[in-house]
Amino acid sequence: MNPTDVEQFLYHEARLLDTQQLEAWLELFTDDATYWVPLERNQKDPLETSSIIHDDRTLLELRVKQARHPRAHARQPLARTVHQVGNVTVSGETTDEITVNSTLQLVEFRNEKQRLYGALVEHRLRRENGRFKIAHKRVDLVNSEGELDGIAVLF
Repeated sequence: MNPTDVEQFLYHEARLLDTQQLEAWLELFTDDATYWVPLERNQKDPLETSSIIHDDRTLLELRVKQARHPRAHARQPLARTVHQVGNVTVSGETTDEITVNSTLQLVEFRNEKQRLYGALVEHRLRRENGRFKIAHKRVDLVNSEGELDGIAVLF
């Protein structure tokens, strides 16, 4: 495993989100993937308390379809974003998966407002057909317990 390959994968994922290539972004996930944004700091389990987002692959697909639906007025217009990924480190590796930690700064512009999010991110990446796929993504927002005012972006 080459650390540069891992970084390039995370940068690619961010670019897909920033260019609103949501269907291509969705293809980065394994069929059994989970996408989790905990509500509480140091939350250990997505089922022990509420989460901001806790999606499996099916719910992620629905989230992307809703974003594209012409009558999804609450999501229109789609937010313009810039994801800045940094401090990428491989923190674990098994024969099946690589655990990668990184930081994220996300600038969102939507409805004449700009917002900034910061997060610690964990990806569990799995190789499938010679490519990385996301088996699990956890996004710990630094302000998860604060007022979030309707998140309309994907981290």
